[in-house]
Amino acid sequence: MSDSSKRFKRKLRGTVVSDKADKTIVVRVQRRFKHPIYSKFVNKTKKYHAHDEQNQAKVGDLVTIIESRPHSKTKKWELFSSK
Repeated sequence: MSDSSKRFKRKLRGTVVSDKADKTIVVRVQRRFKHPIYSKFVNKTKKYHAHDEQNQAKVGDLVTIIESRPHSKTKKWELFSSK
């Protein structure tokens, strides 16, 4: 059993906002939380670069990405599933 299969990999769900680069997608992940002082619900978004080997994800797709080995300086996630 290898070390990578034992390790828990984080999963994130988001929307593809760019697929212009070869084998790379940019995924916008939104999280919602309650503001500690104002008690208002706030939406925060963050963009992640993910590796897409077959170039199968298109802009607007809802995808799941998982943590992986670094593919480049900014790509540390891989496409897990696409809908």
